[in-house]
Amino acid sequence: MRYTLIMKTASIPSVRVDPAFRSEVEQVLGEGESLSEFVESALRASVRQRRDQAEFLVRGKRSLADAKKSGIYFDATMVLNRLEAKLAGAKARAKAQTAHG
Repeated sequence: MRYTLIMKTASIPSVRVDPAFRSEVEQVLGEGESLSEFVESALRASVRQRRDQAEFLVRGKRSLADAKKSGIYFDATMVLNRLEAKLAGAKARAKAQTAHG
């Protein structure tokens, strides 16, 4: 036997905005996009961003605890220099790929 789970949708509370702002929002809607779809998309993006921020903070706190425990710290300038070198290498590879592709 197969059972199909049917989930009901839930509503998000209405948001009161200034008429000028509503007009501004409506001007940036994609072709065929409804205001409701735009609001849902914005909410999803905001939730994703906040979740990512929370995970970033957890990783940072864990890293700090590990550094305190091990006593091994890295100089910020050294880390930034390494990141800049990686970025430069990635840009060079992308440029080379574009030139040959």
